[in-house]
Amino acid sequence: MKTNHQFLLEKGSKKYPCLNCNKKSFVRFTDTKTGDYLPHQYGRCDRESKCAYYLNPYLDGYVKVIREQEYSNRSVLPDYREPQFMQHKTTKLQSKHTPHPSTQSQPKAVYFDFETFKETLQTERYEKNIFIQNLFNISFPFQTDEVTKVIQLYRLGTIAHGYRAGANTFPFIDINGNIRAVQVKQFDNTNHTTGTDFLHSIIEKHYTKNNTSLPEWLIEYNRNEKKVSCLFGEHLLAQYPLNPVALVEAPKTAVYGTLYFGLPENPENFIWLAVYNKSSFSWDKLKVLQGKDVFIFPDLSKDGSTFREWEIKAKEIEKKLPGTRFIFSDLLEQLAPDSDKNEGYDLADYLIKQDWRLFRKQNPQEKSQSESQFEPQPSKSVIDVIDMDCVELNTKIVLPIESLPAAEVAIKRVYKRQKAQSELWSKEIAELEAFFSDTEIPSIPIQLDFCSTIVDIPKFIKSHLSTIKANNGKRIFSPYLSRLHELKQLLTIK
Repeated sequence: MKTNHQFLLEKGSKKYPCLNCNKKSFVRFTDTKTGDYLPHQYGRCDRESKCAYYLNPYLDGYVKVIREQEYSNRSVLPDYREPQFMQHKTTKLQSKHTPHPSTQSQPKAVYFDFETFKETLQTERYEKNIFIQNLFNISFPFQTDEVTKVIQLYRLGTIAHGYRAGANTFPFIDINGNIRAVQVKQFDNTNHTTGTDFLHSIIEKHYTKNNTSLPEWLIEYNRNEKKVSCLFGEHLLAQYPLNPVALVEAPKTAVYGTLYFGLPENPENFIWLAVYNKSSFSWDKLKVLQGKDVFIFPDLSKDGSTFREWEIKAKEIEKKLPGTRFIFSDLLEQLAPDSDKNEGYDLADYLIKQDWRLFRKQNPQEKSQSESQFEPQPSKSVIDVIDMDCVELNTKIVLPIESLPAAEVAIKRVYKRQKAQSELWSKEIAELEAFFSDTEIPSIPIQLDFCSTIVDIPKFIKSHLSTIKANNGKRIFSPYLSRLHELKQLLTIK
């Protein structure tokens, strides 16, 4: 919806150094009447999880002073002030001349040109696609046919020429098949992002550089107030209506989630979707998920702000979407070290360090019927040793997730959780609970064995007890019982 605001954040991909974090990620406010920038302190840092600097001229008195100056020729403007952090706040601004919302017609959305989009999908381009080629040149290379299917699934493409040559394109296609936006990302040889852009912006720069007029479709497209107006992968909801949904922040994470946990051809597998960025977890985008079970994996943030903000929003959105369940995983939030939180790591940062084969279900011929789920294997990664919870918001039921590689278990737990549990381990569980409650628990890390280190012992005990109680007597979960016995023995010796 168009606004009558005089001061708006600059459109396009131009960025300036942020006053708070010094990174070139700052979008400045502009005066739409004059085309001039406002003082440098007014703007927003795009590093939402790591910086979150945001100073709005409508909220600190700048606009009021401007209005007074216009009517009384005053020349005093607000002095520079310390940065104001406007996290978790959405301000609704309306001009007194703006028509009432009920009488205002919604502008018709203009979609990205399909023929231009198709050029990114040319087969010969994938040999130059750094992101795609890295999938075949890592410690645990993915199978060619599966990478090909993921490319086709999400319509991933390639930039062949110009300053973004070799970059991967992530199209945002809505549930009706309309292309809303095409994000462009450059990666290094470890598939970490080195540059971000949008295809429409790249095309516009090309025409401007050559002093030629923009194509008509691009002129119309640029009139959209919001370009990224749907979920990444949203078109898959129509193709796979029965699958549960996994929701992450970035498109790259959604792609890795599919490669690790399997394609949605199996109705028990996730459809991995992405919202685009932290602030995109909103009603406008999530309303398309009505009636779905949605498992959410927020990115890490320095103070956990992303997790808390999304959780609060999810509770409100659930009330408006009957039959929809948002199930949050705080696995990374609880287990990751501060260094990872400060860097804003996401699920993909941990997945890429693991062998994807460990995340898949075994061949039925290779295992007994009672061992139909993946059994976590010992690993040097602390993430694989300590377990945390998955919280189902609408019922407040705590659903344990056994380990990072066992996200599929969470789905099974929701759909096939048994009402009665075996009593085979009840005596052992009671003895372990009594021991740990009467024993002084160390506050420092402890090495459980040659390949496993427990960083937070109380959380380790809590999560393991929760797991074996919920799966009492199930042989596949016996490693959790064994690890508690090993810890008991170590504490007894110490």
